Amino acid sequence: MPSIDTTAPPLDLEQEPGRPAMLRVPATVDPAGRAAGAWDAIRSALAEHGAVLVRGLGLRDVEDVGTVLRQLAVEPVTEREAFAPRRTHSPGVHSSSAWPPNQPMCMHHELSYTLDLPGLLLFACLSAPTTGGATGLADAAAVLDALPRGLTERFEREGWLLTRSYNDEIGATLTEAFGTDDRDAVERYCRAHAIDFAWQTDGTLRTAQRRSAVVRHPADGRRCWFNQIAFLNRWTLAPEVAEYLIDEYGPDGLPFNTWYGDGEPIEEEVVRVLNSVYEQHTVRTPWQSGDLLLVDNIRTAHSREAYEGPREVVVAMASPTRLETSPVTEEAGLR
Repeated sequence: MPSIDTTAPPLDLEQEPGRPAMLRVPATVDPAGRAAGAWDAIRSALAEHGAVLVRGLGLRDVEDVGTVLRQLAVEPVTEREAFAPRRTHSPGVHSSSAWPPNQPMCMHHELSYTLDLPGLLLFACLSAPTTGGATGLADAAAVLDALPRGLTERFEREGWLLTRSYNDEIGATLTEAFGTDDRDAVERYCRAHAIDFAWQTDGTLRTAQRRSAVVRHPADGRRCWFNQIAFLNRWTLAPEVAEYLIDEYGPDGLPFNTWYGDGEPIEEEVVRVLNSVYEQHTVRTPWQSGDLLLVDNIRTAHSREAYEGPREVVVAMASPTRLETSPVTEEAGLR
């Protein structure tokens, strides 16, 4: 196991408007040891800012990232209910979700629709893209405060509804999402996690789950806009993609879609407002190879810009968390 350098000088936190908080560390041949030695400073920056970019570690490969995860002694999270396929490199360390490079991924909180979610995300850039591809960040408490009050009150009262239709063409397959294709095992998982389900005549699965849209952070109790309402809504899809999917699978057969908690459709204008407020609160810094970005997944939403050129950013999910949610977290009923 790499040694931890306890004699390293204190690290200064850099803050610039429009950019996330950054800690620069001296160049090292032992990135995992350096990250562990800087953990107190990292943890302090995370608590204050909700995210921190560590630059200078020189992370080279997925083995480095796995070693950092072990050195920091944070418990890895096994992903379930993935919305898009990804490769697992080692326990807790995954590739980025498969998503077209020319299409951005709008703001979301990782696995916010699950009951057991990662409280901490570690993004490691092993290869920076030629252009674009930055990971944007937005403070969930500030976003909540900036959204129209009537809208947030409705979602806080009703929650939000996620419907999914699993197929082998778009999004994660049944096996990729649940880790098995055994019907009994899938049904047991759904019942244990407040997910309504229905098998279709062609053997495919449709699910529905109602979740809280506003939660309190377990550390300090601050109210956070915590969901994937905009990201997984049909209005966020490129128009040509949405048209194809509706023609192919029908309006109720989309791979994923979101609704008001009472099952009513969410208007296009509402999704536009959500994404606009996110953008107003987004900070971003272009990736450099070797960077490590740590994100409090409850306090901070993240996104991904479209990009050109090779981009390899792996993600480690850690600190399994089950939030205290409102009574809207219950079986939802399929449309």
